[in-house]
Amino acid sequence: MQDFQDGVVGNMKEFLQQGRTLPWAGMPIPYEEMRSLPPNSMLAGYPFPTAPPVDPFAKIKVDDCGKTKGCFRYGKPGCNAETCDYFLSYRMIGADVEFELSADTDGWVAVGFSSDKKMGGDDVMACVHDDNGRVRIQHFYNVGQWAKEIQRNPARDEEGVFENNRVTCRFKRPVNVPRDETIVDLHLSWYYLFAWGPAIQGSITRHDIDSPPTSERVVSIYKYEDIFMPSAAYQTFSSPFCLLLIVALTFYLLMGTP
Repeated sequence: MQDFQDGVVGNMKEFLQQGRTLPWAGMPIPYEEMRSLPPNSMLAGYPFPTAPPVDPFAKIKVDDCGKTKGCFRYGKPGCNAETCDYFLSYRMIGADVEFELSADTDGWVAVGFSSDKKMGGDDVMACVHDDNGRVRIQHFYNVGQWAKEIQRNPARDEEGVFENNRVTCRFKRPVNVPRDETIVDLHLSWYYLFAWGPAIQGSITRHDIDSPPTSERVVSIYKYEDIFMPSAAYQTFSSPFCLLLIVALTFYLLMGTP
């Protein structure tokens, strides 16, 4: 052991006497001081590197909705990225589109790009909360009612967090991609499918509601709108059929029964 320590000291003598720094210490260590350390703690007191701090997840800004990015909100009127049942935003950044997703779930939140409003044959990006507390960005392709994970993942600059029983994430993907059945070109307009639900050991399961919301019309990434969709608890009877039914019931009550 002593021979090994003497060998290390000999090899480092010139390095240290020149006043050069050790990468983990950030400061020079005098040669004589190092020689005086106990045999079993030659570099005692000099810190080894620690992992750099992780930048906190920047909160999603809803004030930019309809201005510098497009947004979809589903839930209670006036909700934001932290209170909506489901929230999505998109904006162009160079040759990429940046997406932000958030949902009231401990499992997964996703957006699908579809040529119609039905599930099947869709390119899907999902943010999945696993058992280790991480949120991973995954790529899926809807085969009928089944979401098949695709190894080719166009996501980049991925980040995600699970806080306050919400899965929230942010990622970019290229606008233009090589032709592939499972990945669409985002410069074209698509219907957006919104979904979220539980996960088991990091694997997605069926979405929370039977009929997840979709965009009413195809979405262009070059047009920024702020669109609100009330959840079932806040929907009003606004369809023509419902209005007609209300008029009929009112007339019936006013006329009375025979």
